[in-house]
Formats: sequence, C-alpha cells, structure tokens
Amino acid sequence: MGEQRKRYNEEFKKETVKYLQEQTKSMEDMALELDISAKTLHAWKAKYREFKNEPIANMERVRELEQLLKEKEQVLQERERRIADVEEELAIVKKAVHIFSKPKN
Repeated sequence: MGEQRKRYNEEFKKETVKYLQEQTKSMEDMALELDISAKTLHAWKAKYREFKNEPIANMERVRELEQLLKEKEQVLQERERRIADVEEELAIVKKAVHIFSKPKN
C-alpha cells in the first residue's frame, strides 16, 4: 500500500512560503527541516510568489547585493587611502615643526 499523503491548509502553505523567504538555507535543507518534499516547497513558492508582496530571494537580488557590497568596499578603500595620505602629511608637518622650532645656535 502507498503512503497516505499529508494535506496542508492554505494558511500553513502561506506561512511556510513566508518562512522560506526569510531563510538563506537551500531548498533541500529546508525540505529536510520541515519534513516536506523540496518539490512540494517549490510548488508552494511558485503559487504564493506574490504573498504579501514580499520578494522571494533569488540570484538577481543576490547579485544586486553583491554589487552594492563591492561599491561600499571601494568607497571604504578610498577613504582608508585618504586617511593614510593625511596621516603621512601630518607626520611630515610634525617633523617640520620639530626641525624649524629648534633654536639656531
């Protein structure tokens, strides 16, 4: 005899999709965690894609975030370079002050 299929109500499916959207785990890991087949989860995710207008994490969004991170890292590196330049200039000024403030004999 075959296994009896589990039935889930619409609210459970919607809440599960919402939970999936909040996770960074793979669909297979989520399927194991929830004891629901990955195929079923994919179907629910497709069906409730517009649930509460919450975006479903996808590769396009990941790429956007990676690009944003690269841009922020570049800004940070530029600021660190400017700080290093200013610190070097400050060191030169301090040396000059020390040299020129000595009384000449």
